Amino acid sequence: MKRPAVVLCLLALMIGCEGIPFKKSLDESYSSVDPSMVRERFQASIPERFLLLNTLVFEYNWKTFSGIGFVDVDTAERTCNLVSINQMGVKLFELSIDKDSINTLFALPEFTAKGNFGKMAGEDIKRVYFDLVPSKEAEINRKKFSVIFRQQEGEGIAEYVFSGPDQYLTEKTYYEKGGPVWRVSFYEYLNRDGKIYPGGTILKNYLYGYRLIIRLKEVSD
Repeated sequence: MKRPAVVLCLLALMIGCEGIPFKKSLDESYSSVDPSMVRERFQASIPERFLLLNTLVFEYNWKTFSGIGFVDVDTAERTCNLVSINQMGVKLFELSIDKDSINTLFALPEFTAKGNFGKMAGEDIKRVYFDLVPSKEAEINRKKFSVIFRQQEGEGIAEYVFSGPDQYLTEKTYYEKGGPVWRVSFYEYLNRDGKIYPGGTILKNYLYGYRLIIRLKEVSD
């Protein structure tokens, strides 16, 4: 007789863990929006080279790890350097990424004990900062409150969703065999000297079952 109550408690915990700590964009009609202009304006608005200070929350297997991340990104060269420390100043990991490789310069044993942490984390960091603009040849699907671009990427399909009054990228999802492999959601964009940065980012990795929450604190160029 107690099983329904236990199930409800577990569901409540799951819903709590999957909460979104950022504000979603307000709905706005896209009935008269030109998809090609949405794509072009967004491409012109995102920075090519930048330095960010973020807070990071990593949720996996009912556990939460939090820290501070310093990231140096060059989207033209496809390079990224990331250092993460905890609140006590202890280094958690350091990664160096270029177009051909992902190198783990340092990682605590807690991160490396269950496989190639550097490759897994590095691939997800690339998904957050690279390849955010669909190609001109992408299939376009106009919805009531969004424009969706779909295109082939690797062995699967990437879907880019632009929505909200500013017509920014709010979600990118990669599918294989009809199901999502990973999804990156972007919230609360900030404008700094004519370039935009998401104030909040959530990456959901369905393959490994974890979530990374990134909150922007400072921007440098």
